[in-house]
Amino acid sequence: MNFWEKVTGSDLTRDWKAFEARAAALPEDYRPAWEQIKIHLLPQGDFTGRNLTPILDSVLGLLEETAAEGQGVHEVLGDDIPGFCTALAGGEGARTYRDRWREQLNRNVARKLSRLGG
Repeated sequence: MNFWEKVTGSDLTRDWKAFEARAAALPEDYRPAWEQIKIHLLPQGDFTGRNLTPILDSVLGLLEETAAEGQGVHEVLGDDIPGFCTALAGGEGARTYRDRWREQLNRNVARKLSRLGG
């Protein structure tokens, strides 16, 4: 990835378009599961979402393989798609980008307050 791609995010746009094209080729019952996976994984991403690209690629590969084998989406993912996504993202209590931003904001506010009070 060159500097221009990193700044503009064109690499991410290209990746997302490729993911959506692959997802469109999945059987009908897999597509709602793919949408739910995206919804539940996006909060686990960093500011750009680049850390999710390999995870989403792997999940889509899993869905493609199991669809080719004729398995149903519920056989693969079960009924708990949010739980599946939580496990992929690092388990219960994994830090999201909101958690990281909140911690950074709290540190900055505490530092500013300590300068004012001291």
